[in-house]
Amino acid sequence: MEKTERKEPALTSNCSFTGIRPAMADLPYPPLQVKEKNQRYAELLSMDYCGPVSELSAITQYINNENRLFCEACPVARMLLGIAVAEMMHLQKLGEMIHLLGGSVDFIAKQPGGRQKMWTPAYLTIPKQSIEMIRADIESERGAIHQYAMHIKEINDEYVNAVLARIIKDEEYHIMLLQAMAESL
Repeated sequence: MEKTERKEPALTSNCSFTGIRPAMADLPYPPLQVKEKNQRYAELLSMDYCGPVSELSAITQYINNENRLFCEACPVARMLLGIAVAEMMHLQKLGEMIHLLGGSVDFIAKQPGGRQKMWTPAYLTIPKQSIEMIRADIESERGAIHQYAMHIKEINDEYVNAVLARIIKDEEYHIMLLQAMAESL
């Protein structure tokens, strides 16, 4: 008698990411332009691009959280992916403005005093529990809003500041979405 091998069922995801759209405030973005080249402004934006509190950090943290939640909390994972896509758009806009200002677009944040730091995953907060992930995401959004507001005060370019102010609107919207998610968990 031949022994038949019993196959275990394949593990599959029932969470569909079809149709994910960026989670953004329903407002247009101002045109990407600058008054003139300004290395100092480009360096400030490099912090927003890839510093400890940055779009690159936000994208990576959201994608990591989404990857860890898609099996147990599909609606939350879908929303986190939508927020990550919005953060990718912010990263793209910052990169273009850095370039227009005469800076270099890389993964090195130019800090005050000439210090430079390459982006690292050590900037991320990666808790194990889903509610703690959402709380960490809320705090990251608050940190981004604070940093953007500080940069707006330091930058004397109405074009750059208009884009930063518009990004803040998205970050505020993300906090609202995340708070609603936290209440549902």
